[in-house]
Amino acid sequence: MQRGFTFALNEFYHLYSRGTDKRVIFKNAKDYNRFVHLLYLCNGTTPIVYKTLSRNDILSVERGEHLIDIGAYCLMPNHFHILAHERTKNGISMFMRKLLTGYSMYFNKRYERTGSLFESAFKARHADTDRYLKYLFAYIHLNPAKILDPNWRTNINVGRKNIYTYVSTYEYSSFPDYLSKKRQERVILTKNAFPDYFVKEGDAERNLLDWLTGYAVSKD
Repeated sequence: MQRGFTFALNEFYHLYSRGTDKRVIFKNAKDYNRFVHLLYLCNGTTPIVYKTLSRNDILSVERGEHLIDIGAYCLMPNHFHILAHERTKNGISMFMRKLLTGYSMYFNKRYERTGSLFESAFKARHADTDRYLKYLFAYIHLNPAKILDPNWRTNINVGRKNIYTYVSTYEYSSFPDYLSKKRQERVILTKNAFPDYFVKEGDAERNLLDWLTGYAVSKD
């Protein structure tokens, strides 16, 4: 796919893809968990065979040198978002190839299907300004609000508190890992590779609430 740019070392990118024909790519918790595990396992130079791993070792197995740094992610029923930092040359391309191939093989085998699972090569946008990078942290982590209400941005009956509660407890997102919740999944992130927006306690929460306020103001 022609993106109009090439991935450059030490730059930040929003990576995303969805199921072909907008089909559901995560049908249940097992599917979501497999993809979350692959976010960790595919981010390394060491080849790993998933079926040989103990359930308790999946998020602690040695992966070799990281290909990229992940700052945020969110899985939705028919698509996903990742905020990535190009750590090694061609790291993003290698990581995404491993991730999409590995998950497609799992999904097709489990549901006895053939053909492409994702609609095209993954899409990417360069996060080339500080404001856009901050926005992406909020945008990615607010995606689950669409499950609560697809029209939450314009629906005056969906309160900001309800939205925040929902997204802060959404299991298949990195936002809980910015709220000092001790999850195994926090090892997927390399926070120190990103600007220190959310180092202090409450920074991530305040950022998300600020964007929620902005959405509320913009719809009035």
